[in-house]
Amino acid sequence: MWEHFSSLIVVEQLTGPGSPNRTYERWNVGGTDLGHTFYHEGSLYMVFGDTYGRENGDWRSNTMARIADLDSPESGIDFEDFITDESGRARELLSSRKVYWVERTVIPTNGTSVGERMYLHYMSVQRWIGSGRWRINHAGLAYSDDDGHTWTKTGPLWGEFTNFAQVAFVRDTVESDYVYLFGIPSGRFGGVRIARVPEEGLLDVRRYTYWDGSDWSPREADATTVVSGPVGELSVVWNEFLDQWLMMYLSEPLHAIVVRTADSLTGPWSDERLITTARDHPQLYAPFIIPFPSDEPDVFFTMSRWDSYNVFLMQLEMQ
Repeated sequence: MWEHFSSLIVVEQLTGPGSPNRTYERWNVGGTDLGHTFYHEGSLYMVFGDTYGRENGDWRSNTMARIADLDSPESGIDFEDFITDESGRARELLSSRKVYWVERTVIPTNGTSVGERMYLHYMSVQRWIGSGRWRINHAGLAYSDDDGHTWTKTGPLWGEFTNFAQVAFVRDTVESDYVYLFGIPSGRFGGVRIARVPEEGLLDVRRYTYWDGSDWSPREADATTVVSGPVGELSVVWNEFLDQWLMMYLSEPLHAIVVRTADSLTGPWSDERLITTARDHPQLYAPFIIPFPSDEPDVFFTMSRWDSYNVFLMQLEMQ
Protein backbone atom coordinates (compact mmCIF):
# COMPACT_ATOMS: atom_id res chain seq x y z
CA MET A 1 0.00 0.00 0.00
CA TRP A 2 1.25 3.46 -0.88
CA GLU A 3 1.59 5.54 2.27
CA HIS A 4 3.08 8.81 0.95
CA PHE A 5 5.53 10.33 -1.49
CA SER A 6 8.75 12.12 -0.69
CA SER A 7 8.96 14.76 -3.42
CA LEU A 8 7.70 16.04 -6.76
CA ILE A 9 10.32 17.27 -9.22
CA VAL A 10 10.02 19.22 -12.44
CA VAL A 11 12.45 17.27 -14.62
CA GLU A 12 12.22 19.55 -17.66
CA GLN A 13 10.00 21.50 -19.99
CA LEU A 14 9.31 19.19 -22.92
CA THR A 15 7.92 21.61 -25.50
CA GLY A 16 8.18 25.22 -26.61
CA PRO A 17 10.92 27.87 -26.77
CA GLY A 18 13.81 27.10 -24.46
CA SER A 19 12.97 23.42 -24.07
CA PRO A 20 15.89 20.96 -24.38
CA ASN A 21 14.03 19.36 -27.30
CA ARG A 22 13.96 22.73 -29.11
CA THR A 23 10.52 21.94 -30.50
CA TYR A 24 9.95 25.56 -31.53
CA GLU A 25 13.10 25.74 -33.62
CA ARG A 26 12.94 22.22 -35.07
CA TRP A 27 9.21 21.60 -35.68
CA ASN A 28 7.46 24.98 -35.11
CA VAL A 29 5.89 23.74 -31.87
CA GLY A 30 5.97 26.85 -29.74
CA GLY A 31 2.95 26.10 -27.58
CA THR A 32 0.93 22.94 -26.98
CA ASP A 33 -0.62 20.82 -24.24
CA LEU A 34 -1.62 17.31 -23.08
CA GLY A 35 1.28 14.97 -23.94
CA HIS A 36 -0.28 11.58 -23.29
CA THR A 37 1.80 8.57 -24.36
CA PHE A 38 1.49 5.04 -25.70
CA TYR A 39 3.81 2.36 -27.06
CA HIS A 40 3.77 1.21 -30.66
CA GLU A 41 6.21 -1.22 -32.28
CA GLY A 42 8.73 -0.72 -29.47
CA SER A 43 8.69 3.10 -29.55
CA LEU A 44 6.94 5.52 -27.24
CA TYR A 45 4.78 8.20 -28.85
CA MET A 46 3.59 11.42 -27.21
CA VAL A 47 0.40 13.06 -28.47
CA PHE A 48 -0.43 16.74 -28.05
CA GLY A 49 -3.56 18.85 -28.36
CA ASP A 50 -3.94 22.25 -30.01
CA THR A 51 -0.49 23.28 -31.21
CA TYR A 52 0.79 26.71 -32.23
CA GLY A 53 3.91 28.02 -33.91
CA ARG A 54 5.51 31.39 -34.39
CA GLU A 55 3.56 34.35 -33.00
CA ASN A 56 0.77 31.96 -31.98
CA GLY A 57 0.04 31.17 -35.61
CA ASP A 58 0.14 27.93 -37.60
CA TRP A 59 -2.65 26.38 -35.53
CA ARG A 60 -2.83 22.59 -35.69
CA SER A 61 -5.47 20.77 -33.67
CA ASN A 62 -3.09 17.98 -32.68
CA THR A 63 0.48 16.76 -33.22
CA MET A 64 2.60 13.75 -32.20
CA ALA A 65 6.25 13.12 -31.33
CA ARG A 66 8.26 9.91 -31.25
CA ILE A 67 10.60 9.41 -28.29
CA ALA A 68 14.11 8.15 -28.85
CA ASP A 69 15.69 7.00 -25.59
CA LEU A 70 13.73 5.56 -22.67
CA ASP A 71 16.63 4.47 -20.47
CA SER A 72 16.78 7.36 -17.99
CA PRO A 73 13.64 9.51 -17.83
CA GLU A 74 14.97 11.17 -14.71
CA SER A 75 17.42 12.94 -17.05
CA GLY A 76 14.66 14.03 -19.44
CA ILE A 77 12.93 12.76 -22.56
CA ASP A 78 14.42 13.21 -26.02
CA PHE A 79 12.13 13.58 -29.03
CA GLU A 80 13.54 11.73 -32.01
CA ASP A 81 11.08 13.36 -34.36
CA PHE A 82 7.52 14.61 -34.87
CA ILE A 83 5.13 13.40 -37.50
CA THR A 84 5.90 16.12 -40.05
CA ASP A 85 4.81 17.45 -43.41
CA GLU A 86 7.08 18.05 -46.43
CA SER A 87 8.47 21.26 -44.91
CA GLY A 88 9.52 19.54 -41.67
CA ARG A 89 6.94 21.20 -39.39
CA ALA A 90 4.88 19.09 -37.00
CA ARG A 91 1.80 18.08 -38.96
CA GLU A 92 -1.82 17.95 -37.84
CA LEU A 93 -2.87 14.30 -37.50
CA LEU A 94 -6.67 14.63 -37.27
CA SER A 95 -8.25 17.49 -39.16
CA SER A 96 -10.88 19.83 -37.71
CA ARG A 97 -13.14 22.45 -39.23
CA LYS A 98 -11.95 25.14 -36.78
CA VAL A 99 -15.34 26.85 -36.80
CA TYR A 100 -16.89 27.91 -33.48
CA TRP A 101 -20.29 26.30 -32.71
CA VAL A 102 -19.65 23.80 -35.53
CA GLU A 103 -16.35 22.08 -34.77
CA ARG A 104 -13.77 24.24 -33.06
CA THR A 105 -11.11 21.55 -32.79
CA VAL A 106 -10.47 17.78 -32.62
CA ILE A 107 -8.54 16.67 -29.54
CA PRO A 108 -6.97 13.20 -29.11
CA THR A 109 -7.60 12.14 -25.52
CA ASN A 110 -5.46 8.96 -25.48
CA GLY A 111 -3.82 6.41 -27.76
CA THR A 112 -3.12 2.71 -27.91
CA SER A 113 -1.66 0.13 -30.31
CA VAL A 114 -2.78 -3.32 -31.45
CA GLY A 115 -0.37 -5.16 -33.72
CA GLU A 116 0.74 -2.83 -36.52
CA ARG A 117 -2.17 -0.42 -36.06
CA MET A 118 -2.23 2.74 -33.94
CA TYR A 119 -5.46 4.07 -32.46
CA LEU A 120 -6.36 7.51 -31.11
CA HIS A 121 -9.52 8.28 -29.23
CA TYR A 122 -10.64 11.81 -30.05
CA MET A 123 -13.38 14.28 -29.19
CA SER A 124 -14.87 16.70 -31.69
CA VAL A 125 -15.15 19.91 -29.65
CA GLN A 126 -18.00 22.17 -30.68
CA ARG A 127 -17.08 25.05 -28.39
CA TRP A 128 -15.27 25.96 -25.18
CA ILE A 129 -17.57 27.21 -22.42
CA GLY A 130 -14.95 28.07 -19.79
CA SER A 131 -14.15 27.05 -16.22
CA GLY A 132 -13.31 23.46 -17.17
CA ARG A 133 -16.38 23.02 -19.36
CA TRP A 134 -16.79 22.41 -23.07
CA ARG A 135 -19.32 20.86 -25.41
CA ILE A 136 -18.59 18.12 -27.94
CA ASN A 137 -20.31 16.96 -31.09
CA HIS A 138 -19.23 13.37 -30.63
CA ALA A 139 -16.28 11.12 -29.74
CA GLY A 140 -14.68 8.52 -31.97
CA LEU A 141 -11.54 6.64 -32.89
CA ALA A 142 -8.94 7.22 -35.58
CA TYR A 143 -6.44 4.63 -36.78
CA SER A 144 -3.13 4.58 -38.62
CA ASP A 145 -1.44 1.69 -40.39
CA ASP A 146 1.75 3.59 -41.28
CA ASP A 147 3.19 4.45 -37.85
CA GLY A 148 1.17 7.62 -37.44
CA HIS A 149 1.86 9.37 -40.73
CA THR A 150 -1.72 9.18 -42.02
CA TRP A 151 -4.95 8.68 -40.08
CA THR A 152 -8.54 7.66 -40.79
CA LYS A 153 -11.31 8.85 -38.47
CA THR A 154 -14.27 6.55 -37.79
CA GLY A 155 -16.71 9.36 -37.23
CA PRO A 156 -19.09 9.23 -34.24
CA LEU A 157 -18.90 6.17 -32.00
CA TRP A 158 -20.25 7.97 -28.92
CA GLY A 159 -22.68 10.88 -28.85
CA GLU A 160 -22.67 14.38 -27.42
CA PHE A 161 -23.64 13.34 -23.87
CA THR A 162 -21.53 10.19 -23.61
CA ASN A 163 -19.44 9.36 -20.57
CA PHE A 164 -16.66 8.39 -23.00
CA ALA A 165 -15.92 11.83 -24.41
CA GLN A 166 -12.41 11.46 -22.95
CA VAL A 167 -10.73 8.17 -22.12
CA ALA A 168 -7.70 6.44 -20.71
CA PHE A 169 -6.86 3.26 -22.61
CA VAL A 170 -5.73 0.38 -20.37
CA ARG A 171 -4.52 -3.14 -21.11
CA ASP A 172 -5.29 -5.54 -18.27
CA THR A 173 -2.46 -7.69 -16.94
CA VAL A 174 -4.77 -10.73 -16.89
CA GLU A 175 -7.35 -10.34 -19.67
CA SER A 176 -4.83 -9.11 -22.20
CA ASP A 177 -7.06 -9.66 -25.23
CA TYR A 178 -9.27 -6.77 -24.15
CA VAL A 179 -8.74 -3.03 -24.32
CA TYR A 180 -10.32 -1.15 -21.42
CA LEU A 181 -11.50 2.46 -21.61
CA PHE A 182 -11.84 4.59 -18.49
CA GLY A 183 -14.20 7.32 -19.62
CA ILE A 184 -15.38 10.73 -18.44
CA PRO A 185 -17.79 13.18 -20.08
CA SER A 186 -16.70 16.38 -21.79
CA GLY A 187 -15.29 18.87 -19.30
CA ARG A 188 -13.81 18.20 -15.88
CA PHE A 189 -16.74 17.53 -13.58
CA GLY A 190 -18.09 14.07 -14.42
CA GLY A 191 -17.35 10.67 -12.92
CA VAL A 192 -15.43 7.68 -14.30
CA ARG A 193 -17.09 4.71 -16.00
CA ILE A 194 -15.46 1.71 -17.69
CA ALA A 195 -15.91 0.02 -21.06
CA ARG A 196 -14.02 -2.86 -22.61
CA VAL A 197 -13.75 -4.33 -26.09
CA PRO A 198 -11.84 -7.22 -27.68
CA GLU A 199 -8.71 -5.72 -29.19
CA GLU A 200 -9.74 -6.70 -32.72
CA GLY A 201 -13.12 -4.97 -32.26
CA LEU A 202 -12.01 -1.44 -31.34
CA LEU A 203 -13.66 0.16 -34.36
CA ASP A 204 -17.00 -1.60 -33.87
CA VAL A 205 -19.06 0.10 -31.17
CA ARG A 206 -21.43 -2.91 -31.10
CA ARG A 207 -18.66 -5.01 -29.54
CA TYR A 208 -18.16 -2.71 -26.54
CA THR A 209 -19.49 -3.70 -23.14
CA TYR A 210 -19.80 -1.52 -20.04
CA TRP A 211 -19.19 -2.29 -16.37
CA ASP A 212 -22.54 -2.16 -14.54
CA GLY A 213 -21.18 -2.81 -11.06
CA SER A 214 -21.24 -6.60 -11.22
CA ASP A 215 -20.88 -7.62 -14.88
CA TRP A 216 -20.36 -6.35 -18.42
CA SER A 217 -23.44 -5.02 -20.22
CA PRO A 218 -23.81 -4.25 -23.95
CA ARG A 219 -25.63 -1.02 -23.06
CA GLU A 220 -23.68 2.16 -22.35
CA ALA A 221 -26.66 3.34 -20.28
CA ASP A 222 -25.92 0.52 -17.80
CA ALA A 223 -22.38 1.74 -17.08
CA THR A 224 -21.93 2.53 -13.40
CA THR A 225 -19.71 5.21 -11.92
CA VAL A 226 -16.58 3.69 -10.36
CA VAL A 227 -15.06 7.05 -9.31
CA SER A 228 -17.37 9.95 -8.55
CA GLY A 229 -16.71 13.34 -10.09
CA PRO A 230 -15.34 15.84 -10.43
CA VAL A 231 -12.68 14.13 -12.56
CA GLY A 232 -10.66 15.93 -15.24
CA GLU A 233 -8.16 14.55 -17.76
CA LEU A 234 -7.06 11.15 -16.49
CA SER A 235 -4.66 8.25 -16.94
CA VAL A 236 -4.64 4.74 -15.47
CA VAL A 237 -1.63 2.39 -15.33
CA TRP A 238 -0.49 -0.72 -13.49
CA ASN A 239 2.24 0.22 -11.02
CA GLU A 240 4.69 -2.58 -10.31
CA PHE A 241 6.17 -0.93 -7.22
CA LEU A 242 2.77 -0.56 -5.57
CA ASP A 243 1.42 -3.79 -7.08
CA GLN A 244 -1.75 -1.79 -7.71
CA TRP A 245 -3.56 0.20 -10.35
CA LEU A 246 -2.82 3.90 -10.22
CA MET A 247 -5.26 6.56 -11.47
CA MET A 248 -4.14 10.18 -11.82
CA TYR A 249 -6.32 13.11 -12.82
CA LEU A 250 -7.03 16.81 -12.46
CA SER A 251 -9.41 17.95 -9.75
CA GLU A 252 -10.74 21.22 -11.13
CA PRO A 253 -12.37 22.45 -7.89
CA LEU A 254 -9.15 21.83 -5.94
CA HIS A 255 -6.93 23.11 -8.77
CA ALA A 256 -4.88 20.02 -8.01
CA ILE A 257 -3.47 16.79 -9.36
CA VAL A 258 -4.65 13.79 -7.37
CA VAL A 259 -4.25 10.01 -7.46
CA ARG A 260 -6.23 6.97 -6.42
CA THR A 261 -5.22 3.30 -6.20
CA ALA A 262 -7.07 -0.01 -6.59
CA ASP A 263 -6.31 -3.73 -6.62
CA SER A 264 -8.75 -4.27 -9.49
CA LEU A 265 -9.58 -2.17 -12.54
CA THR A 266 -13.23 -2.08 -11.53
CA GLY A 267 -12.37 -0.95 -8.00
CA PRO A 268 -13.07 -0.18 -5.34
CA TRP A 269 -10.80 2.84 -5.79
CA SER A 270 -9.17 4.53 -2.81
CA ASP A 271 -9.85 8.08 -1.70
CA GLU A 272 -8.05 10.90 -3.49
CA ARG A 273 -4.50 11.66 -2.47
CA LEU A 274 -3.15 15.10 -3.25
CA ILE A 275 0.00 15.31 -5.37
CA THR A 276 0.33 19.02 -6.07
CA THR A 277 -1.75 22.17 -6.52
CA ALA A 278 -1.78 25.34 -8.59
CA ARG A 279 -0.16 27.08 -5.65
CA ASP A 280 3.11 25.34 -6.60
CA HIS A 281 2.44 24.96 -10.33
CA PRO A 282 0.09 27.73 -11.50
CA GLN A 283 -2.65 26.84 -14.00
CA LEU A 284 -1.73 23.14 -14.04
CA TYR A 285 -3.85 20.55 -15.82
CA ALA A 286 -3.77 17.29 -17.84
CA PRO A 287 -1.56 14.94 -15.78
CA PHE A 288 -0.79 11.84 -17.83
CA ILE A 289 1.29 9.00 -16.38
CA ILE A 290 3.99 7.75 -18.77
CA PRO A 291 3.85 3.94 -18.84
CA PHE A 292 7.54 3.26 -18.30
CA PRO A 293 7.98 -0.42 -17.35
CA SER A 294 9.68 -0.16 -13.98
CA ASP A 295 9.45 -1.49 -10.44
CA GLU A 296 11.25 1.58 -9.07
CA PRO A 297 9.43 3.86 -6.60
CA ASP A 298 9.05 6.74 -9.09
CA VAL A 299 6.18 7.79 -11.32
CA PHE A 300 6.84 10.00 -14.33
CA PHE A 301 4.01 12.02 -15.82
CA THR A 302 3.41 14.93 -18.13
CA MET A 303 1.70 18.06 -16.86
CA SER A 304 0.44 21.01 -18.89
CA ARG A 305 0.43 24.63 -17.73
CA TRP A 306 -1.94 27.17 -19.21
CA ASP A 307 0.25 30.20 -18.39
CA SER A 308 3.13 29.03 -20.60
CA TYR A 309 0.91 26.72 -22.67
CA ASN A 310 3.48 23.95 -22.75
CA VAL A 311 4.09 20.46 -21.40
CA PHE A 312 6.43 19.54 -18.54
CA LEU A 313 7.92 16.22 -17.43
CA MET A 314 7.32 15.52 -13.72
CA GLN A 315 8.87 12.94 -11.40
CA LEU A 316 6.94 11.73 -8.38
CA GLU A 317 9.18 9.96 -5.87
CA MET A 318 7.15 7.48 -3.85
CA GLN A 319 7.88 5.64 -0.64
